Amino acid sequence: MEDSNNKSRDIRQYARNNPWTILLFLLVFWWLWSSVSQFNAPPHISYTTFYSQLRNGNIQEVTIQGPRIEGRLDSPAQRQIGDGQSEEFSRFVTYVPSFGDETLLTQLEENGVTVQTEPEPDATWTEILISFLPFILLMALIIYQIRRSQGQGGGMFSIGKNKAKLFNRSEESVTLGDVAGAEGAKTEIQEIIDFLKNPDQIHALGGKTPKGCLLIGPPGTGKTLLARAVAGEAEVPFYSITGSDFMEMFVGVGASRVRNLFQEAKKESPAIIFIDELDSIGRQRGAGLGGGHDEREQTLNQLLSEMDGFEPTENVVVISATNRPDILDPALMRPGRFDRRITVDLPKTKDREEILEVYAHSKPLADDVDMADLARGTPGFSGADLENMLNEAALLAARKGADTIHKEDIEEARDKILLGLQRKGLALTDEEKRMIAYHEAGHAAVGAFSPTADPLHKISIVPRTQSMGVTQQLPERERYIYPKEYMLDRLSVMMGGRAAETLVFNTSTSGAENDLKQATQLARQMVQDWGMSETFQHMALGGRSQQVFLGEEIAQRREYSEATAHEVDKEIQRILAEAYDRTLRILTDHRDALDRLAEALLEDEEIEGRKALKLLGA
Repeated sequence: MEDSNNKSRDIRQYARNNPWTILLFLLVFWWLWSSVSQFNAPPHISYTTFYSQLRNGNIQEVTIQGPRIEGRLDSPAQRQIGDGQSEEFSRFVTYVPSFGDETLLTQLEENGVTVQTEPEPDATWTEILISFLPFILLMALIIYQIRRSQGQGGGMFSIGKNKAKLFNRSEESVTLGDVAGAEGAKTEIQEIIDFLKNPDQIHALGGKTPKGCLLIGPPGTGKTLLARAVAGEAEVPFYSITGSDFMEMFVGVGASRVRNLFQEAKKESPAIIFIDELDSIGRQRGAGLGGGHDEREQTLNQLLSEMDGFEPTENVVVISATNRPDILDPALMRPGRFDRRITVDLPKTKDREEILEVYAHSKPLADDVDMADLARGTPGFSGADLENMLNEAALLAARKGADTIHKEDIEEARDKILLGLQRKGLALTDEEKRMIAYHEAGHAAVGAFSPTADPLHKISIVPRTQSMGVTQQLPERERYIYPKEYMLDRLSVMMGGRAAETLVFNTSTSGAENDLKQATQLARQMVQDWGMSETFQHMALGGRSQQVFLGEEIAQRREYSEATAHEVDKEIQRILAEAYDRTLRILTDHRDALDRLAEALLEDEEIEGRKALKLLGA
């Protein structure tokens, strides 16, 4: 039964995807049917020939149906078909003249012809349908294609209609209870849903339902997932659309779609409208190196008018999501439009653990997998990153033929995401491997002997796409305030690789490029933003400006003089030099520990943090 249903479904799917093939098949069938019917039909003869055969007594039987006479001869006869040619026939069809023949029945009886009569048929719908079948099929196909294009948002008459999808709540819908982490965002959104369900309570206190809610956060933090949860929770119509769906090549189409969307939402009020990727239509007007964009700006103007224009919109809430709030038009951000701005930040340790539990629910994990440890080992990961990590771990375990996902699979997947694929075909000389080992051992040794540095997690000299080796440090807890001592220790750890190269090989390599870039950036922030320097204490000089592509600034702007900029550069250089000297002293004092760790790395390639601390004696 199931196979029969699958075959029927496949046939319907094929018919939807290949209508021209079905049309061609039906036309061929119609042509064959017509040809066979015409081939099997008896030949038409003149009434004179029929009368001649009747007088000669050569007619065996006839069937009279109105003016139509169909019959059979006793023996075949010849009839002329033109150009002096003739053909033999034994069956025939002819018609009685319009003036009638009163003696016909008498002559048939005299010649012993068997006579059958049938009532004269009316024109049947079947014959008419078969006659016009090609035209009917062609018109049906044209109508089908027009409706299909309109259903996909195309068509001349639907170009101004919105493309929003209306979601209805079902048992399979995602709810706020299915969203791990983001407790603050869930609380704010739940309040908006409650407002829509019971607006009388707000109106009784003289309040108004919030017009808009803007979800702000980095990519992958779950903004769209929260919107899906709202659709599952809400007992009101929920319209979902992306910002790019408003845009067209014709100016004014986007504004028309905005009007149409709000008209539909007002009819179903109370209702929720979700606009994903708001920055595609909400970008600041009149900005950019190339000037404005008429279609986008008209669409934005209409959205502003609908949200809080001359005609107020009651009980229609707009929820939007973006990861670029800095480029949105100020008119969108004012109260009365997007009244609430909810930041959906990267998940913290506890949130990451909850997210991992959700995504690991359908995956068989080994006993050595500790979710709390995994959450602590993935700082800066978004929800999408965590889902991708577990999926990559499942792929790695399947490649090994394992039945469960082990801790090493997940860690390998994490390294693959952070550092890229292993470069197994890379041929390094023994000297290069030794330099890489001492470089990473230098980072680890400085981190182990720095009092406020983060604990060591793993050291590796396995070449990958983005690095030749890595020293991973994982914080014991989430940090929200960073003291100066912690920043200085971080600078020392960053300088550990370069200092080890100088101490052991009396040279410098290009492997310290990324370390030096990060150290310079951190030192600049300490001087310009955080006032952590002797010369510029308690001052935030700044140095960042608006995005260049907005057109507000062609170049970076400084709010201090050239002399101050020179002093800033000197302070940065001094902080970096002191960090390097401090690092070199640490490695010189613990040279034996540095050598032990480097030799162990050359032998094992990867060492866990606890073993590294044991080798260092820290």
